[in-house]
Amino acid sequence: MRRLDQLLASLGYCSRREARAWLAAGRVTVGGQPADDPGANADPAAVRIDGEPPDHPDGLLLMMHKPTGVVCSHDGREGPRVYDLLPPRWAARHPPVTSVGWLDKDTSGLLLLTDQSRLVHRLTSPRHKVPKVYRATLDRDLASDLVARFASGTLQLDGEIGPCAPAGLKIISDREAELTLTEGKYHQARRMFAACGLTVLTLHRTHFGPLPLEELPAGEWRGLPLNYFD
Repeated sequence: MRRLDQLLASLGYCSRREARAWLAAGRVTVGGQPADDPGANADPAAVRIDGEPPDHPDGLLLMMHKPTGVVCSHDGREGPRVYDLLPPRWAARHPPVTSVGWLDKDTSGLLLLTDQSRLVHRLTSPRHKVPKVYRATLDRDLASDLVARFASGTLQLDGEIGPCAPAGLKIISDREAELTLTEGKYHQARRMFAACGLTVLTLHRTHFGPLPLEELPAGEWRGLPLNYFD
């Protein structure tokens, strides 16, 4: 059960102050009857807003195919944002929708977004070692000994105190590789290849844990059950 004004505000429909006007205009019903008390408690399943059920009242978990050229920052001054690809009302949700980790502007692929802070922590904490898989194209041919070097747990990044955790590297072709990481250092995939004298030309995340991106088109998203990663 939730207060109607809190429900409307938390899902981004209006502020708690504006909720009274929404109810007075007949835009909210509970159990098929017009609601008139913004402080009344109601089961979100029985609520209709403009004739529609509330939008993800229990929380959001989304997978997006992030295109290149957009940023994961909430700051619009940094350029087009992944949040601009979502319904505008979601920008006012509380808790706010945020990305689970980051993909940089020039990296495409699978990005998770959620308003569940515990889920963000669980999926990004190094302690849980959730694997992320990337497909990279490089500017030079890949030497076969890189597989062992990436797996050794001794590869040192410039500016880092300790080495990277062991990473899986699979050479797909002369200049294409699949990289599996279980940690999330800043620009880690690009910096690991740079430490070996290689420049990443394109980088695309294909999996997050057990979740594959598959055929989701660039710029589009779809919802996941909140317990998907349980």
